[in-house]
Amino acid sequence: MKQKLIKIAKWVFNLLKRIFKAIFIHEKACCKSILLFMVILTSQNIFAQKTVHYDLHIKDTIVTFGGKEKRGIAVNGQIPMPTLTFTEGDTAEIFVYNDLDEESSMHWHGLFLPNKEDGVPNLTQMPIPPHTMHVYKFPIIQHGTHWYHSHSGLQEQIGMYGSFIMNKRENDPTFRKGIDDLPTVPIVLSEWTNLKPENVHRMLHNASDWSAIKKGTTQSYFEAIKAGDFKTKLKNEWKRQLAMDVSDVFYDKFLINGQNESQLTQFKGGDKVRLSISNGGASSYFWLSYAGGKITVVANDGNDVEPVEVDRLIIAVSETYDIIVTIPNDSISYELLATPEDRTKSASLFIGNGIKQLDNSLPKLKYFEGMKMMNDMVKMNGNLKDMGMKMSLNQMDMNVVMYPEITGNLKTKSERKEEKELQKYGEIEEQEMQMEDTNRYNGNALSDIVTLNYAMLKSPTITSLPNDAPVKVLNFRLTGNMNRYLWSLNNKVVSESDKILIKKGENIRLIIENASMMRHPMHLHGHDFRVINGQGDFAPLKNIIDIMPMETDTLEFNANVEGDWFFHCHILYHMMSGMGRVFSYENQAPNPLIPNPKLAQRKLFSEDRKFHFMIENDFASNGNDGELMLQNKRWSLGTEWRLGYHKMHGFETETHIGRYIDKMQFLQIFAGFDYRYRKLEMNEIEKNLFTQKNSSLFFLSFHDSS
Repeated sequence: MKQKLIKIAKWVFNLLKRIFKAIFIHEKACCKSILLFMVILTSQNIFAQKTVHYDLHIKDTIVTFGGKEKRGIAVNGQIPMPTLTFTEGDTAEIFVYNDLDEESSMHWHGLFLPNKEDGVPNLTQMPIPPHTMHVYKFPIIQHGTHWYHSHSGLQEQIGMYGSFIMNKRENDPTFRKGIDDLPTVPIVLSEWTNLKPENVHRMLHNASDWSAIKKGTTQSYFEAIKAGDFKTKLKNEWKRQLAMDVSDVFYDKFLINGQNESQLTQFKGGDKVRLSISNGGASSYFWLSYAGGKITVVANDGNDVEPVEVDRLIIAVSETYDIIVTIPNDSISYELLATPEDRTKSASLFIGNGIKQLDNSLPKLKYFEGMKMMNDMVKMNGNLKDMGMKMSLNQMDMNVVMYPEITGNLKTKSERKEEKELQKYGEIEEQEMQMEDTNRYNGNALSDIVTLNYAMLKSPTITSLPNDAPVKVLNFRLTGNMNRYLWSLNNKVVSESDKILIKKGENIRLIIENASMMRHPMHLHGHDFRVINGQGDFAPLKNIIDIMPMETDTLEFNANVEGDWFFHCHILYHMMSGMGRVFSYENQAPNPLIPNPKLAQRKLFSEDRKFHFMIENDFASNGNDGELMLQNKRWSLGTEWRLGYHKMHGFETETHIGRYIDKMQFLQIFAGFDYRYRKLEMNEIEKNLFTQKNSSLFFLSFHDSS
């Protein structure tokens, strides 16, 4: 292509030369100057990079992913959204037509771009109003596997996600033969729920057991007795811990490129295939494994890493990985298996053209083992213990105690009793016990299955930051309350926090500790950060860091692009509950797309201030009891009632309004009243008391929400 362009340039040069010679034969000096100018101008136009244009039409649609007709949001008539492909050096010009009856937006996940193009409503732009169009235009100044999605409400959950691929230029010095020239297939992982996302969010805030019941993970007293873990269950209840779980939401179906099962038949035995995988799920982590053998990881979050071979990896919500797999046999199609973290179901992509070779499915989790682990790590007051272990970089996974493929199947009662006796009489060496405790959460030390962790990632190029720049250190503690589904940083949500001011040119160091019992994929907009993982100058670059419970990770980035940039947990329901912050550059120019910053901030803050409604009613033969509650992150308005159908039974109601005041959302100060009415029995009429009424008002009382 380049040689053709050079030939065209030479032809244009010679043509212009002849023209100028004929017309200006006596003005040689002037002719040469004009000619040189024309050639330079022509050459710049010939070699200029192209503008790549896309039209994206957002429309409502009906889908049947979960076996029922449900509302989805399609772009250009498809879910996932179309794959957008560019080459580094291009200019992206994307026209987004919002044909919905509601506001929308489009965020370009992991991209380096001007802040006003980032696509976060009420922060970098105002939302795209219904039945209008918005243009995003920005230069492509990077390469790698990324994705894009709606940043408005819960739209991402019902279809607004797709691949965003930026290829290297042919003359890129980082181009790797045998890696970057392989046939490549973009892959988007996702999930589907037949419930409205708003209903999912409401039930999470009301601590509903619906998802656990659907998954079969309720961990009831009957199940505890059956498993020989009655004492474990009692201790769990005493500490007011919910049943052990590894994910929040039950999903009806899991998808790879919009299908639960599909096949790439264009490949044959001996072929190597590069899969550019994005996790477009709203809240699901996925285990990835391959029936054809090892997985070679070559990039993460769009950034190259030194190739590393593993048996499996877990891809966090919104994370991307580029992997290479080999097809060993010409007559077999090998399964790439994507299994959600809770192992309820799976999705499959078969690679090759032949008999389908299934991968080993992951066995059901040992939930009571997880409950024991949780009890070991949580104090009686609900706070996490200091375990004395420095956990980071996904090297230690507390949930490994629940993985039968790593730690073995559940032991019988007699086996556990025998083990305790051996420990009692010292037949198990103390040193051996200490070694077992040290490796208790290290899956790679406990088995031959090699699982990827962040310590294995190494950049092929130097990633160190400017060493003469001032350093600003920020400490974050990931906090939350599972009962009330409140997720926060340093016990504050977005609407309770000021923007974090940073200066252009600073090196920002983030030290993040996860003090909750859930994983959190923390995402930084507009920047890549270095993950400090022992690789020195070659620390990997990422824009998502999966931080496990009890972990502390250190990240750093150079502040080099002005604007207001969102930093948040990418589990959609955690983000909407307030788990995030805004980094803002000092003394920056105002954003022309935010004409009224105060109004925009109120709208942004309204997301984690939303009230959630709940009502329950128990019907019986002689009456019914019920409860109604309206609450948000701090306030709660609730009413309980007991009503008898017979006129002699009367009724009673209690109502209160309160505010949670402590950082863990356990204590509530409230005011309220109760009202009772009961018609007395006939033998009490002689006392001239035909009715009984009672009301009272309480102030400044404390309520334990757990």
